[in-house]
Amino acid sequence: MELVHLGVISEQDAEDAVTTEFQGCRSAFDNGYERFSKDVLNLGVSPFILIERVAARFKSLGGTVIEQTPLRGIVVSELNGAALDLGNGRKQPITTRLVIDSMGNASPITRQQRYGVKPDGICAVVGTCAGGYDKETNVIGDIIYTNSQITDKQENGKMQYFWEAFPVGIGRNGKQPGTSDVKTTYMFTYMDADANRPSLESFMEDYWDQLPQYQPSIKDPEHDLDVQRVLFAFFPTYKDSPLKPQWSRILAVGDASGVQSPLSFGGFGALTRHLGRLSSAISEALENDCLHKDDLGHINAYMPNLGAAWIFQNAMSVRMGQNVDPKFVNNFLASNFKKMDKMGPLDGLAGGVDPFFLPQIANHVGMATTVDYLGHVGMMNLYSALDGLSPTIQPYVNKMTDPRTKFQWKRKMEAWKIGSGKDYSTTSRKSISIDNENK
Repeated sequence: MELVHLGVISEQDAEDAVTTEFQGCRSAFDNGYERFSKDVLNLGVSPFILIERVAARFKSLGGTVIEQTPLRGIVVSELNGAALDLGNGRKQPITTRLVIDSMGNASPITRQQRYGVKPDGICAVVGTCAGGYDKETNVIGDIIYTNSQITDKQENGKMQYFWEAFPVGIGRNGKQPGTSDVKTTYMFTYMDADANRPSLESFMEDYWDQLPQYQPSIKDPEHDLDVQRVLFAFFPTYKDSPLKPQWSRILAVGDASGVQSPLSFGGFGALTRHLGRLSSAISEALENDCLHKDDLGHINAYMPNLGAAWIFQNAMSVRMGQNVDPKFVNNFLASNFKKMDKMGPLDGLAGGVDPFFLPQIANHVGMATTVDYLGHVGMMNLYSALDGLSPTIQPYVNKMTDPRTKFQWKRKMEAWKIGSGKDYSTTSRKSISIDNENK
């Protein structure tokens, strides 16, 4: 719906891209807690259809798409613009006033800027899209599920495994329940970037070994599953995010800027949630020639709500050499989910750490991380108060005559809103999962 509201695609395009729909997802932990959430992560989107429609809309507005083309490098002139070397025998570079880097966490631009900096956290995920599951139970998803306690991998450290699953090919609006045995299942975990951590191959072996316990209809994955696709990846996250530009005329967005939550797999939501704000800010930057790195830095401003999310990443992971109760992560999550249950479906979306569990969390993550979290929460409250003043400040900003000052103040007010979480509208968004059958 964000894409529809911004005119990127039509509502019909959005409808066509949603190929799977089911009731909702389960959240359950090894200590007995279980909860079903209706209309959460219950839509499967075909990336093929979505990208095809977005590209068609872009071309209809005069845009050009160049595919199968490597980016060799970028030369920036603060006065004149940027030149992109696309190789492939091209004699002339493409020149532009502003480069938007949306190449994800593997962006070579971001990697150059972060060179030598170890990630503060890693989300490792492995999984498959496969047929062979029980059709009758393949009607809802799992948003987060544990069926074990913290796993001790000896010299590779300790970690808590989580599971996710989504039905594929069951149609929309429950019209074809029990007709598909295809399901996407993920196993993921959070950890630091210590060199002794396990390889993705090791995680993949654990996935095959533990899948029958998670999905009882599968006794022997090698013989029972018709594997269509295997996924294995890791997502690095940095506390120094969103990433402010190191060079003028280059702005990172989405995962390239580190704006995604350290708890997520990144991607779609990190773009769509910020797309309206980015669109207006980038347009104003071009209109007023606010393309210096200091100006663009106001677009990727500090977000206290993003900083506060790190305590959850730290609480759901185990430091190397740390002694911890094997039940800690399950108990921590169940405690917070029960707190959100009591808050209701709307207020619960913003649920933070259960205050009665905070001493145990502080003991697990360390006092420095706890103090850091409380500082971000304090800034969220400050940003919320400042956002409440924005309607009073807005008329004065509108009357400013200096374009650069006006640009910077508008970005400040946007930062107050998004940094306090007040940008999020539960009525205008639907959660999605990726339909791996069409990926």
